[in-house]
Amino acid sequence: MKVLFIGDIVGGPGRKAVRQYIGELRSQYRFDYCVANAENAAGGSGITYVTAQELYNCGIHAVTMGNHTWSKKEITTFIDGDTRIARPANYPAELPGKGTLILDGRLGVISLLGRIYMEPVDCPFKTLDMELEVLKRQVRAIIVDFHAEATSEKCALAWHADGRVSAVIGTHTHVQTADERILPCGTAFISDVGMTGPYEGVIGVKKELVIEKFRTSMPVRFEVAKGPVQFNAVILDIDEDTGRATGIRRISNVFSV
Repeated sequence: MKVLFIGDIVGGPGRKAVRQYIGELRSQYRFDYCVANAENAAGGSGITYVTAQELYNCGIHAVTMGNHTWSKKEITTFIDGDTRIARPANYPAELPGKGTLILDGRLGVISLLGRIYMEPVDCPFKTLDMELEVLKRQVRAIIVDFHAEATSEKCALAWHADGRVSAVIGTHTHVQTADERILPCGTAFISDVGMTGPYEGVIGVKKELVIEKFRTSMPVRFEVAKGPVQFNAVILDIDEDTGRATGIRRISNVFSV
């Protein structure tokens, strides 16, 4: 099984990059499934029904979320009925949506939030253990999107999950790391897959606004940057019989849209 995992899609530029590039990647890699973090897909923060449908129509089979899950309040009106969105599983259970998906009875997807330098949530390690108790009875191939700030926390969760999931993919920091590898028991790992969105900004935001905030310490309303875009992702090769990863390859491209 081949899976394309696209890094945090940021605003309209990120969605355009997906529309423009995903067909070429499908032809090149012939992936079976495409999963993308889309917590910033709508205007740079959150997701709406319309943007979710746009991503599905591009060929994305499932989207994961993160700390901006609830930034667009309308998500609460459709997430329960959307079988392709996974919000962090370690949010309180009474919140709308679910943290685990199964695609075609073949691929499991788990969304988790980190706790270091992040908002308070339940323990991602314990939550992963609980989710796997149920999920492992149904599928062998499982991908975890760990939306976290600290590299150490991401690495620790990957080692904790080694041999029990196919891949732990880090998201949130928007900067692709060069530490992709397969751990000894067969779990693919990368600290951060990077972002898909504006290239000439500060992690997707207009650089002038971010510079102003750093220089003045005053609140600034962020806006998605314009110009060239970057597309960051990984291709995963997974043995469907065992659930072990056999390959992980970084993809990084910059182009005009």
